[in-house]
Amino acid sequence: MGRTRWARFVGVLGIGTVGVGALLFGMSQGALAASFAVSGTNFKVSADSLTGQGFVQFGGVDAGAGQVHVVAVSGFKTATLDKFCQSVYVANMPIVGDVTLRITADGAGGMAAENLVVNLTDLSGDLTLGNPEIGVDANKVTKGPDNLRGLPGSFGLQADSASITGLKQTAWATTAQTIRFKGMNLTIRQGKQECF
Repeated sequence: MGRTRWARFVGVLGIGTVGVGALLFGMSQGALAASFAVSGTNFKVSADSLTGQGFVQFGGVDAGAGQVHVVAVSGFKTATLDKFCQSVYVANMPIVGDVTLRITADGAGGMAAENLVVNLTDLSGDLTLGNPEIGVDANKVTKGPDNLRGLPGSFGLQADSASITGLKQTAWATTAQTIRFKGMNLTIRQGKQECF
């Protein structure tokens, strides 16, 4: 009851449909016209709080660098994060060794996004859902970003709103229509200096 046939799940979604590239970003008027992802390694995001409108979640698959990752796809029509931190840790880089890239926006509303989609493997924090619908067909969700749907017949949930305090997540890919940072700081440091 309620079991997922992972082989069929992977086959239907298509292992090669999601290719995650290098960390790319373009700044214009304080906006990051977004599609940024990491190939071959995951990344961590923390925030004091996330406030989102139009939330959906369902299962998915990411493929890249010869690996397949089962993920939870989380989508928000709009999302705002306070005291945002994102880190990418890469071990054993040639010549320099271990390296951590960090993007921070430390203030209230430091990061804001429209039509945000995160493919994550781990999430912790205190979650509150407004008007949730749990167990809906993932292909029938309507409250999240336009055209964001899961596999027909698979488990999904949606809510008018979602808020998370003490957010800590590990993800493989993030995309959005727009991401804006206030007071952004990007650093690259030797060693392991992740957000959590």
